Amino acid sequence: MEQLIECVPNFSEGLDLSIIKQITDECEKVDGIKLLNVDPGKTTNRTVVTFVGNPQAVIDAAFNAIKKAGELIDMSKHKGEHPRMGATDVCPLIPIKNISLQQTAIYAQKLAKRVGEELNLPIYLYEEAQTNKKRSNLSEIRAGEYEGYFKKILLPEWKPDFGPQIFDEKRGATVIGARDFLVAYNINLNTTSTRRANSIAFDVREAGRVLRDGDPITGKVILNADGSPKSIPGSLKSVKAIGWFIQEYGVCQISMNLTNINMTPIHIAFDEVVKKASERGIRVTGSELIGLIPLKGMLDAGKYFLNKQKRSVGVSESELIKIAVKSMGLDELAPFNPEERIIEYVLKNTADSKLINMNLATFADETASESPAPGGGSISAYVGSLGVSLATMVANLSSHKKGWDNRWQEFSIWAEKGQSLKDQLINLVDADTKAFNDIMSAFNLPKSTDEEKKKRTQCIQEATKYAIEVPFKVMQLSFESMDLIKTMAIEGNPNSVSDAGVGALCARSAVIGAFMNVRINASGLDDKKFVDEIISKGKLIEKQTIAAETEILSLVNEKIGI
Repeated sequence: MEQLIECVPNFSEGLDLSIIKQITDECEKVDGIKLLNVDPGKTTNRTVVTFVGNPQAVIDAAFNAIKKAGELIDMSKHKGEHPRMGATDVCPLIPIKNISLQQTAIYAQKLAKRVGEELNLPIYLYEEAQTNKKRSNLSEIRAGEYEGYFKKILLPEWKPDFGPQIFDEKRGATVIGARDFLVAYNINLNTTSTRRANSIAFDVREAGRVLRDGDPITGKVILNADGSPKSIPGSLKSVKAIGWFIQEYGVCQISMNLTNINMTPIHIAFDEVVKKASERGIRVTGSELIGLIPLKGMLDAGKYFLNKQKRSVGVSESELIKIAVKSMGLDELAPFNPEERIIEYVLKNTADSKLINMNLATFADETASESPAPGGGSISAYVGSLGVSLATMVANLSSHKKGWDNRWQEFSIWAEKGQSLKDQLINLVDADTKAFNDIMSAFNLPKSTDEEKKKRTQCIQEATKYAIEVPFKVMQLSFESMDLIKTMAIEGNPNSVSDAGVGALCARSAVIGAFMNVRINASGLDDKKFVDEIISKGKLIEKQTIAAETEILSLVNEKIGI
């Protein structure tokens, strides 16, 4: 199984883009690396770079980037709003696919050792890669920043994990580690007061604020019995935050790191800052995402804001993302392009979604061409998606129907289920064509030797089984959509009952058409037990689907009454 690690190095340069380009070029020289995002900031004078690849490729690319940054960036001349201590300030590795955080930490340790020894650079480990948990927190490692490290590095407790115990005036020091996915997120305020922005940051961040005697900023720190500062926790878990003034925008921001978006997702962080800012007479005007965010984070945000409006959440991915962007003002400072900001969209292989990305006319032309694919299986999947889409439309219309305001959530739940079925069927359009192509590829394998013949036969059988499973899944999903279609025919907006009827016709056609593909592909499979089971299940689904269609059409025709 392919393993993927994401690397998000932060470089202390945000003004000279030619320097950043030279650094990212070093990353892209490594085979197996995909550069996902480059996000420079002028006021912070810092650039966040995101790339992904297999573990060894990521280590090689990160090493190259750290080396080049050290050559091009002079920390003795660096100024910026963001805390920093090195040319490559921090370099986290994040597990993405088929690899654990613990395994990722081992790769981070290997990278740190290599950089420290080969580049003679002071290196600190943090988060999961650091075995000494007393010095695993990034903010504690970076405390004092570049200017304070000339003395700090000489302290026994701050000896680097790798590299020399001498601070490098030009390159500074670098922190390397492994952590879970982190969302860097800034919220814009209609104030130029850094002090007030910081007050809001202290209100929400998990660490809260240190208690002081008298003035909350300059007063004497109140201590616990053990001598540690006494503090009041903030309102948001797994959130780090500070307030700062951004010169290029002329406003203050709350700069946040959401270290666990399952605990505190982006929309909750946004709304909490809105609340705390309002209490202080300050208004949130928008926000900005630094780097990438998982798709789920954006979809959950879209649903959250639609729920607040008492509107159906059963809308498309693109609509949910649009609602999230507009609700949080993610496009206030710069355009927000989901294809560049959502990690799944950046990583997706367009070859796997060739058909569903076509327009209707091109898809019809491709189907009508002399190419055998897309064929009946892909068309069945598409017809099934259209059937459940019609029922989902009825659910959304019913959710927003005048006079049915108390039923919006009921229909929203049905619409959300319909969107899920639609998306799964849409993906099977390309999956069925891929299954056909896999069979053709297997038949084209060499067969000169007994070993080649054996491997070819095995590949043909595996491809054939997959070519049975895909249309069978189309059958299952299309039959499942009948429940939604029937409910909409009975309970939905009566003005759209004919749409439910057409949906039933589509679902029935999808099941029968897909079953034809199951049967024709099953004729080439040697596993007769599997074939007998799948054909038996298919016959039952086909029979139940036809019965459901008959019932739904009877209901529809009765309501139409003509």
